[in-house]
Amino acid sequence: MQTRPRLVTSIPFWVLLVLSVASVIGGLVIVFQQIDAMQAVLNDPNATVVTVYVAQSWAIVGAVLLGAGALGILTTLAVAAVVSTRPRPDVSVETIDWTNDDESAPEAPFAAAPTVAAAATTAPAAPLVLEDADVETPSDAPAPAEAVPFEKDADGNPARS
Repeated sequence: MQTRPRLVTSIPFWVLLVLSVASVIGGLVIVFQQIDAMQAVLNDPNATVVTVYVAQSWAIVGAVLLGAGALGILTTLAVAAVVSTRPRPDVSVETIDWTNDDESAPEAPFAAAPTVAAAATTAPAAPLVLEDADVETPSDAPAPAEAVPFEKDADGNPARS
């Protein structure tokens, strides 16, 4: 049983990786298209200068996307490296024996509360157990008897019969 989720099942890790790869691919496509457009315009003697300037701007946008995607991929690699080097705690799983009726820890007997003077001179007593004992009733046990209702006396107060 692991106490921390594995990196393979981490949704933010995979979202970062997929978006980074998509940004790299998108940036490369934009850069290559705009460089091809600039080469075609620069080799054409009748081309306008406006096309060259627009292609340069788009090439810069593509380069920014390419750089952001590369940074994202480096970040995912760094996260994967850090996660792989952290120690995994040894977690042992306790199996439960459902057929055994014994309690794992014995209950302490109820003790009377010491007086203030006695408590100051003696060592602290075992802690009081304030939980009721588990009562198990077999399935073939007879049904419990019905509770006897209280009767009222002449003044209207409850009285036991």
